[in-house]
Amino acid sequence: MIFGKYGKMILANMEKNYPYRKQELELTGQLDIKIFEREKYILELKENVEEEIKLKHKAPNTHEMSVLAKYQQMIDSLVDEVLMKDILQKI
Repeated sequence: MIFGKYGKMILANMEKNYPYRKQELELTGQLDIKIFEREKYILELKENVEEEIKLKHKAPNTHEMSVLAKYQQMIDSLVDEVLMKDILQKI
């Protein structure tokens, strides 16, 4: 199974911090399913968190691409920071 950004982060966390749990899930054939379910949950949560942050930090009133790109990078960074506790949680 191919994972997205958060799935890869979840897998790396499992390998680093929970190797026995990762091995247990691999042996039962549930590792991919559990990671996929967690990633799906995080992506749903991400939408809500991103909306809240965008309400708090309004977009700059410009059409300049570099300014808008920096704004979006800031939003993505803040969202990832909020989601990190869910990404690092044991599955």
